[in-house]
Amino acid sequence: MRRGSWKIRIFIGLAIVAFAFIQRCNNSEKNEYTGRTQNINMTAEQEIAIGLQSLPEISQQHGGLYPDERMQAFVDAVGNKLVNSSIARETPYKYDFHLLADSQTINAFALPGGQIFITYALFSQLNEAQLAGVLGHEIGHVIGRHSAERIADSNFWQTLTMGATVGADMGGLVGGIGQNKLLTNGRGDELESDELGVLFMIQSGYQPEEMIKVMQILKAAAGPNRTPEFQSTHPDPENRIEKIKEAIKKYKGNV
Repeated sequence: MRRGSWKIRIFIGLAIVAFAFIQRCNNSEKNEYTGRTQNINMTAEQEIAIGLQSLPEISQQHGGLYPDERMQAFVDAVGNKLVNSSIARETPYKYDFHLLADSQTINAFALPGGQIFITYALFSQLNEAQLAGVLGHEIGHVIGRHSAERIADSNFWQTLTMGATVGADMGGLVGGIGQNKLLTNGRGDELESDELGVLFMIQSGYQPEEMIKVMQILKAAAGPNRTPEFQSTHPDPENRIEKIKEAIKKYKGNV
């Protein structure tokens, strides 16, 4: 009886694993704006809806919007200039730029579908070209569909871990592999967005070398106790600087 039960568990576990891989294959599609094949399980319209739904909560977490309308208009102008000068204008996304009142947290980020944020703490340290580099990077995340891709990846590894747990009590091992894979993919997202940000800066008439100065600002903000790269979704700023230099060399003669 026990042996039969063990065989049933193996069969169910294998079926779950097979389902995860079949679903992943069915979700594979080519991003027409980056040329990269991705695993995505939602539409652009769903991405936009997620971003809009999350907007009020995200704003609240950072003290709301910065109250100076002139500064917000400046952020809008730089962001829209980047969009209108690049492939971003061809995408189905609606880009909105938000200056958050948070004066303590140095950060910028994008939600799926085009909602882009920068805290006043970071904004206040940037000149116009550096702001363009930050916003261009975040536009890159939207175009690269990175949030949607990570959601699909997370669902895949969760299903795979379930199958390994049911079939052979190896869920912990598979889950650990999945976490490392997600971290690696996250670092890849940052580098892809850096490269797109460089391209958008050049197309909009900004000096892309200012992106390197942004990395130096982020490095200084992280301090000496920053998380090692192998434990972080973000590559080390020094590694990002080298990749940015490569992107500048790649695009400056082609735009």
